[in-house]
Amino acid sequence: MSGFEEKYINPFTDYGFKKLFGEELNKDLLLDFLNELLKEEQGQLKDLTYLKSEHLGVTDLDRKAIFDLYCENERGEKFIVELQKTKQNFFKDRTVYYSTFPIREQAKRADWDYELKAVYTIAILDFVFESDKAEPEKYRYDVKLKDIETNKVFYDKLTFIYLEMPKFNKTVDELETRFDKWLYVLRNLNKLDRVPDKLREQIFDKLFETAEIARFTQDQARSYEDSLKYYRDLKNSLDTAREEGKIEGKIEGKIEGKIEIASKALKRGLSIADIVDLTGLTEEEIKKLK
Repeated sequence: MSGFEEKYINPFTDYGFKKLFGEELNKDLLLDFLNELLKEEQGQLKDLTYLKSEHLGVTDLDRKAIFDLYCENERGEKFIVELQKTKQNFFKDRTVYYSTFPIREQAKRADWDYELKAVYTIAILDFVFESDKAEPEKYRYDVKLKDIETNKVFYDKLTFIYLEMPKFNKTVDELETRFDKWLYVLRNLNKLDRVPDKLREQIFDKLFETAEIARFTQDQARSYEDSLKYYRDLKNSLDTAREEGKIEGKIEGKIEGKIEIASKALKRGLSIADIVDLTGLTEEEIKKLK
């Protein structure tokens, strides 16, 4: 498809991520990725069912949750898969909040006896947490409820996995495992112009075929172009703001700084939802600035 610089889609765009992992036709891609991610404790996932991604709070006044992907396996265990393009305040809080929705849903059964099915929240990050910068080689974080003294898992049905993709810098020749290959594809897909020989496997052949922009219909190409433009605009706006010292540095955490960031973001056309994530201000506070 003409008009695009890359041959394959960028997985960190909303459209690209949903195209690869959020369509029933490509469910085997998500299934394979999750099997590689969770095989040590899950064994082999046989099937997944996509569930609705938007969830309301207990009351209409509560903040709702909109998952990027939400599905369950054949055992009724739930999987939230989130793609986060930019650093935001309180992202860890958000993932914990999101995990409460599949927990609450299980209480709706009349015969519920408090036995919960496992909940996994998986975050694929296009940034590095400030607290993790001292560990440049560690890109995967598996988080469970543990006893501080013994370091033993206290509760194994609530799991958070964070993948800090900027830290994954293996070349194609350095890939050793199937999971390495998945991370390499997520990190580099839109930079490639062909399928590397080391990735010549059926599942990756399908992924590259699905991701090839030239195969898109006009409507698909238009939707991807809109998503790519939004992704690039967001990145450019944040890079500019960082250069101006409005996000990181001495004003971070100060309300005056947050208001200034929000004002600049509004002028650059960012959505209110993204500005909420970026600054921690409420929707009402941002609407007042408009």
